[in-house]
Amino acid sequence: MRETIKRLTETWGPSGFEEQIRAVIRAEVESLADELTVTPMGSLIAVRKGSGGRRIMLAAHMDEIGVMVSHVDEKGFLRFTNIGGVFYLTLLGSRVVFENGTIGVLGVERKRDWSKQPTLDQFYIDVGATGQKDAPVGVGDVATFVRPFQAQGNRLIAKAMDDRIGCAVLIEVMRRLGKTKTRDEIHFAFTTQEEVGLRGAGTAAYGIDPDLGIAVDVTGTGDTPESTPMAVALGKGPAVKVQDGRMIASPEVRELLVSAAKKAKVPYQLEVLRGGTTDAAAIQVARAGVPSGCLSIPTRHIHTPSEMVDEGDVEGAVKVLVGVVA
Repeated sequence: MRETIKRLTETWGPSGFEEQIRAVIRAEVESLADELTVTPMGSLIAVRKGSGGRRIMLAAHMDEIGVMVSHVDEKGFLRFTNIGGVFYLTLLGSRVVFENGTIGVLGVERKRDWSKQPTLDQFYIDVGATGQKDAPVGVGDVATFVRPFQAQGNRLIAKAMDDRIGCAVLIEVMRRLGKTKTRDEIHFAFTTQEEVGLRGAGTAAYGIDPDLGIAVDVTGTGDTPESTPMAVALGKGPAVKVQDGRMIASPEVRELLVSAAKKAKVPYQLEVLRGGTTDAAAIQVARAGVPSGCLSIPTRHIHTPSEMVDEGDVEGAVKVLVGVVA
């Protein structure tokens, strides 16, 4: 799976601008699906038809956090706003890349109180322009962070693990199903605009009208220095969500995931996330409501340019989902 994860995480695709990453994912799954559609919101739905069982929706969002230019000053420096949850402490000295390939360096104003964390309006992007007229990008242009994929033992590091790692899991599940005819009809949904409000998942779920929904996304851990206490750690298996900031997982789906983990002899963890949420929260309230849950990949340094997962947890997630749908 490493090559797939590398390809997905290094592809450009901020919220609302997912065309490039959708094309990459489409190339991975088109030979594995019975049917492919793109929703009006841009989500890619790959369908594996069943023999008369339930309609199951498996969702992973393909968008990533980023920044959008809001102003170009007379010297060619760019001011910007965030797309999704950008942590200001990770910005200084980072690099971003625009859709046209322009690289920018993030700087911060020197005339400020250095005893306090800078605010977003004190940052700027330096694209090497000598003036406003020769800036290669302008207002409304969007950029994502730049980081290469790196494997270090069993630990995989990249930008956009949130949630390209979930996309990689769904792709691998499709591969392992192969030509197996499943009883359930499975809708693999690669959704858009999760980072700005779960928008793609909500509209996709309305169209699919599933009997059951499972999101695959990242979750935080409690295993780093002075971290918020949390019973999730890297290397101890995928996490079955119990609750997060916007949903309580369906007991039916939670038990389905736990049973599949036990049957596949995959170690698992139970996740109670105090803040944040996933596509499952939007799927759960679609139409008249959908029994929904989430299988989470423990991830360190979420919403930074260097997110870290454990390869064993990723493999475990694949085995659990294959057990659910095979």
